[in-house]
Amino acid sequence: MSEMKTLENAIEQVLELARKSGAEADVIASSSESFSLKADQGELSEYKVTASQVIGVRVIKDEHVAISYSESLEPENLAQMVDQALTNASFTKKDPLQKIRAEGLNISTDYPEIYQQDNATAEQKIELALSLEGKIREKPLAKSAPYNGYSENSSLLLLGNTLGARCSHRERTLSCYTTALIDHNDKQAMHIAASVARTFDGLTPEKIIEDAYQMAEALLEGTPVPTGQYSVIFEQDCLNEVLGAFGSVFSGEWAKKGINPWRNKVGEQVASPLLTLTDVAYMPGGHAIKAFDGEGFATADTPLIQDGVLTGLLHNSATAAHFGVAHTPNAGRSAKGSLSIASRHDVIGAGKSSEAEVTAGEYLELVELQGVHSGADSVSGEFSFGASGFLCRDGKRIQPVRGITVAGNFYTMIKEVEAVSNTVIANYDGHFFAPMIRFARLSIAGK
Repeated sequence: MSEMKTLENAIEQVLELARKSGAEADVIASSSESFSLKADQGELSEYKVTASQVIGVRVIKDEHVAISYSESLEPENLAQMVDQALTNASFTKKDPLQKIRAEGLNISTDYPEIYQQDNATAEQKIELALSLEGKIREKPLAKSAPYNGYSENSSLLLLGNTLGARCSHRERTLSCYTTALIDHNDKQAMHIAASVARTFDGLTPEKIIEDAYQMAEALLEGTPVPTGQYSVIFEQDCLNEVLGAFGSVFSGEWAKKGINPWRNKVGEQVASPLLTLTDVAYMPGGHAIKAFDGEGFATADTPLIQDGVLTGLLHNSATAAHFGVAHTPNAGRSAKGSLSIASRHDVIGAGKSSEAEVTAGEYLELVELQGVHSGADSVSGEFSFGASGFLCRDGKRIQPVRGITVAGNFYTMIKEVEAVSNTVIANYDGHFFAPMIRFARLSIAGK
């Protein structure tokens, strides 16, 4: 029996058991195969092949909601899982907002690019992993490549519910990464670079080797800049990290809990008029492509900020019912998880400035951040974290910078935007797309 058919049969068994108990239910079943390699001192330090499967049910009976999951698809284990969920539900508080609402939807993710045939051999993958470390170590100032490797994951996910929804999704992702550690003249610097792709040939190992080494070398002589306020441009992944630390401001779930500062600000100016942000379901080359959300609704774009105005929040059907608004297809749920909120691709719209205009004058380019999430308070907006990068003038790096602390307020920062470039690019893993953004002033603690 095929893998998909096995999971489909398990879902039907669980739904039938839920129906017989008088409950509504939705079921998520998934299977995955992973392969990973790590290299150290010219040899493989890890060669790991794993396979897993899990099925999880969310039951709703008399407005009581609970979940349970099983890693076995045997009929007796499925029955035990449903019984456990029903028992758990009997002890939960009533939640009239959670309902099974995706009725009769049959959706599959029909984008061939996200699941492509892997024709590379195990020997080629081993050679890649070893070369990542070996080519770094060949560099003149490199001491080692302490973290490097190759990984791939293939997954299948199915969703079904008692209202007849049946959804399926299959994808494959490959990645490789390496780090360059430089130790020279009693100074050390390290930088990591990674590549993510849908095919083995799509990976860029030579590029990440050069990126990791060149950035570590460029930062080696870095020193703090004088304490003060600076215009700042975050490198793409750093910008994603900063914005991600405050991503809860778009969550309808956090708004429902009363801890989202933007819960009552829909329709108000919350950011610079230069900023537009959309949660996008399908982006060419994106790595968050999926045709349905965690409840089984077809995914679609969700506008969040338009010209600085908050146009809405991310919702599942329960949070939307709470606020009496149209729900967005942003439900999150895994086989082991409860109903939540999930975004797809975070896309900041292109501005009108050229790169030369964005990089005119003096500013800090920040390429490494430390402790962003631990140093961020999403309620107050205050943040403080370590950073490294470059002092730049007119688009040219004039001094490497290390040992500084960046501080500010997120809600102020996104209102004080000096320029947004006219070219949108993806971050390394294809989840975040944005132009170059120059923030007017952040506090830098240096020397």
